Amino acid sequence: MRQSVSLVRSCRLALVPVVLAVAAGGWAQVGDTLPASNDGARDRLNASPRHGEWVSIPAEGSGPVESWIVYPERADAAPVVVVIHEIYGLTDWIRGVADQLAEAGFIAIAPDLLSGKGPDGGRTDSVDRDGAVALVRGLDADEVQTRLAAVAAWGTALPAAAESYGVVGFCWGGMTSFRTAVADPDLGAAVVYYGTSPDNDALAGIEAPVLGLYGSDDARVNATVPPAEEQMAALGKVFEVETYEGAGHGFLRAQEAREGRNLTAASQAWPRTVRFFRQHLGS
Repeated sequence: MRQSVSLVRSCRLALVPVVLAVAAGGWAQVGDTLPASNDGARDRLNASPRHGEWVSIPAEGSGPVESWIVYPERADAAPVVVVIHEIYGLTDWIRGVADQLAEAGFIAIAPDLLSGKGPDGGRTDSVDRDGAVALVRGLDADEVQTRLAAVAAWGTALPAAAESYGVVGFCWGGMTSFRTAVADPDLGAAVVYYGTSPDNDALAGIEAPVLGLYGSDDARVNATVPPAEEQMAALGKVFEVETYEGAGHGFLRAQEAREGRNLTAASQAWPRTVRFFRQHLGS
């Protein structure tokens, strides 16, 4: 997961959305630059001008949550976005996603929900990839929501933060992002990247607008989307859905896969994510 490639390749990937925007007749806005793909994440993080650091956030009854926070470069208070990791735990790639959200103007916090769950109370980096998958699968859903609520409360209490916050998650984190919309009526917005939807009977409690972003070649996840879309519409809830033709599961992380279709999906999904948060959380 942490293999490095040349900085040149990372820079080329970063320029792709700009090229696409120019080809479409316009210029990319701040925040449109894609997060690096998995292999380029470490180099992009090392080159970032933004302030990022590890923090330990207390969660009552659950133990501290080790988290990566990145601050935007702006003069006023910034909305908070909590970044929920994949089933692989808190990787360099997820930290890179947080950095790109900070580039777009948000205080981004990526909690390691495996904090205290690894050997000797370690976090994601205390196990290998298979170990992280096993630990994530064993997490208690209620404890996860307790920890996410603690991270959100801590983040929005920062002197540099606005009161509004959103969540974005990927794969397992996408599912958890949708569940956070169910659990927290004060949530400002939720973005779901290729995560399964909650059962229909859970959707009535959702107050936040939800954006779902999916690859067409991901039947396991996509089978859960139409029932949720229909129920959310019946309840008068906001659930915007976009499915990208030819893209697979994990397209934002694996941008180089599927003969360019994942990259095309990522180049459309990421700017839409930023716009969605700006619309519902404030810029």
